[in-house]
Amino acid sequence: MSDAARLGRAQTPVAGGAYTSKLGRPRVHLRCTPSTNDFARELALAGAPGGTLVTATEQSAGRGRQGRRWTAPAGSSLLMSLLLRSPPALLPLIAAVAVCDVAGKDALIKWPNDIVLLRGSGLLKLAGILAEGRPQEGWAVLGIGLNVSVELAQLPAELQRSAASLERPREEIEPTLARLLEALARRLREPPQQVLEAWRARDALAGRAVAWSGGRGVADGIDGAGRLIVRRSDGGRSALEAGEVHLETTP
Repeated sequence: MSDAARLGRAQTPVAGGAYTSKLGRPRVHLRCTPSTNDFARELALAGAPGGTLVTATEQSAGRGRQGRRWTAPAGSSLLMSLLLRSPPALLPLIAAVAVCDVAGKDALIKWPNDIVLLRGSGLLKLAGILAEGRPQEGWAVLGIGLNVSVELAQLPAELQRSAASLERPREEIEPTLARLLEALARRLREPPQQVLEAWRARDALAGRAVAWSGGRGVADGIDGAGRLIVRRSDGGRSALEAGEVHLETTP
């Protein structure tokens, strides 16, 4: 029997919002794993309770949205996946705000799932969020990768110009995890409108020219469902539910 199956059978799922006071228990820490999200999904399928946490020192196949790879030197980042039962609809937005709570006042959110720092006119990626699950079964896995102690020179050359780090000592990874779990628990208890207001206060794209696969326009915040609103040049408005959005560069 796999470790995931053993843990799942040993626990009773927690229903409803009770998980907010039990985030991070039980916890599985892995020295190296292909993906904490994949391991947490196994735990979910095996019946592990809401609040179960999977962390790792290193991931060999960490990923973000649309299959992009998440790369970080071993022991330099907070790599975690949290299992939530009966997750709220705004879970990715809640997670983004909680990460910003921990990352500091300069942290911003680039829709839909990146935490960034503004440097000059560019946005440097500090953290990524990936929520996966089975809504019909009432669970989701929330994956977060946060560059706590990453030395940018150790990253692949193609990432060095687009990445950011908190530049904290490696000993700060565990305390940062504890603060993030506290922030998540607090934000999960807040009403949706309060979460949306907090998200909008950190919006990195608001008022900026953006492009996506369907066109171009100016980002105009998010609606109550977390969709990005874009004002098009023809005067219309588009509500984007998913996909990549890029800042328009000035020729």
